[in-house]
Amino acid sequence: MVTLKSREEIKILQEGGKILSSIMAVLQRSVKPGVTALDLDRLAYNLILKKGGFPSFLNYQPDFAQKPFPNSLCVSVNEVIVHGVPTNKIVFKIGDVVSLDLGMRYKNLFTDMAQTVGVVRVSPQYQKMMAVCEEALRRAIKVAKAGNTLGDLGYTIESYVKKNGFAVIQDLVGHGVGYQAHEDPLVFNCGYPHKGLRLEAGMVLALEPMITLKSGAIKENPDGSFSTRNGEVAVHFEKTIAILKNKTLIITP
Repeated sequence: MVTLKSREEIKILQEGGKILSSIMAVLQRSVKPGVTALDLDRLAYNLILKKGGFPSFLNYQPDFAQKPFPNSLCVSVNEVIVHGVPTNKIVFKIGDVVSLDLGMRYKNLFTDMAQTVGVVRVSPQYQKMMAVCEEALRRAIKVAKAGNTLGDLGYTIESYVKKNGFAVIQDLVGHGVGYQAHEDPLVFNCGYPHKGLRLEAGMVLALEPMITLKSGAIKENPDGSFSTRNGEVAVHFEKTIAILKNKTLIITP
């Protein structure tokens, strides 16, 4: 069931979203050669607690997962798309493409965001892929208005990604968020204009395009993460947004 949030709840989400964004900025700056994924996870945990929140992914088990997620931060490197489990064996090296996905419960409301960064320098192809994914997200946010549809969002993402020569990962999706870490509706990164659920004021959504070089085929790993089936590098960007009557707010700026 799709839930609608009140203006008062959206204000709290904005407060939490600003905190989450500031934490993500610190994590991004901390992605350096020799740093481990577990280092970042511990940093994320401590920063969230210091700000009065709680990491919403820690020990969280969504319906699609085989087991609870054991950490606060998802760290997905190169061919890992999402839900990468941070360990001290994952050591960043120059040229790695690292996706960071973090959720937080703040005053009993949930926000969610993800960023992909390159370690020092990455190939021009991967730089372009990150720029295209981030721009696809920006374009989707622009059409995420009351009266438009989920199909409009998916079409906007997929058409821009394909136009630039990359592939959308269709089997991994965005979602509603706010009262829980994951809520209805599913927000696909592909679709048809004017099709699907109509957007309305009060909806809070996590939009999150995930793209790769050529093939969107995926596989689930034993730790619960998802990778590209052919080993291609993937990138992932995500923002939480709130739809109002006459405008759309970026909750995680």
